[in-house]
Amino acid sequence: MNQASEPPIPGSRVSDYEYDLPPGRVARYPVDQRDGSRLLVVDRSGSPLRHLHFTELTTLVSAGDLLVVNESRVLPVRLLGKKPTGAPAEVFLLRPASVGAGKEANGSDPEGDKVWEALVRPGGKLKPGRRVEICPELAVEILDSTPEGGRIVRLVTELKGEEALQRFGHMPLPPYIDREDEELDRERYQTVYAREPGSVAAPTAGLHFTDPLLDEIALRGVEIKKVTLHVGVGTFRPVEVEDPADHTMHSEFYQISPGTAEAVNRCRTAGGKVWAVGTTVVRTLESGAGEDGRVRPSAGNTRLFIRPPYRFRVVDHLITNFHLPRSTLLMLVGAFAGYHRMREAYDAAIEEGYRFYSYGDAMVIL
Repeated sequence: MNQASEPPIPGSRVSDYEYDLPPGRVARYPVDQRDGSRLLVVDRSGSPLRHLHFTELTTLVSAGDLLVVNESRVLPVRLLGKKPTGAPAEVFLLRPASVGAGKEANGSDPEGDKVWEALVRPGGKLKPGRRVEICPELAVEILDSTPEGGRIVRLVTELKGEEALQRFGHMPLPPYIDREDEELDRERYQTVYAREPGSVAAPTAGLHFTDPLLDEIALRGVEIKKVTLHVGVGTFRPVEVEDPADHTMHSEFYQISPGTAEAVNRCRTAGGKVWAVGTTVVRTLESGAGEDGRVRPSAGNTRLFIRPPYRFRVVDHLITNFHLPRSTLLMLVGAFAGYHRMREAYDAAIEEGYRFYSYGDAMVIL
């Protein structure tokens, strides 16, 4: 007699991460002050949820703790132009492409910052050999197709690649913001500590921090260190399969400096708590950690997909925004908070009128 199969573990299926968000709850603009957002406090011990403001994060940290932020900087990689026929066209740069004989785009090749992997629209019309005119000083030449349906493109300009993007590119706001980028987004869709250019989406948990708030946290005896993870366009995409094991995780470049690795290990040895500002920091630190929990200086590409069940080796507390349904980011939160606790927090946030997604409010998981 066959035994009935056991029911799936809660949080083990992608459909477990569906939820209904009432209309108008997606934050289309940031709040007036970066640190003026709300902060939902989720204690994994089971204590009641608390509703604070982000500036009150200072009451939660302790001397000897370590706050780790992602200093990746968002590039204005959305290029709007026209085909030779005059019809509109869009080129969305994803990442620098390998150019030359084994040379990386950020290496010694003089064209290194001008050859990119990109998404193009209309895809059917922009085949290799075609050209998109952005402005008199910049055009985009389609060089090749990629197996995933993208393109390899070259920026045709007398300027350096990054300078051309800064002058003529648009900030890559997520589709759910549902508006064109504006001048304010140049500042607000960027953390105050962003230094390393390379992301096509902001590490949004860090958008709430101001320099004075970081100074106050440091004055409380909390060390602040930085890592880099360049956020890719895959962060926007919902998981289309039901079994997370069937999902192909996008690859993202990360780097952990010797100083940051040493600070993490020192903090943990001394009994302090490691605070990750955002899911990108969690994935970076966990990618650089050994089974013993010690973080090693490292750099490379990570495809780490964190979902229940996952044993966290490094991070003690997580500051994060509210994420899209069926997203890998929401699954990471479910793994960290516990699936049922995550659902309770999201239900409360919806009921209490929190603002969702990139420009929305924040939660901290203790």
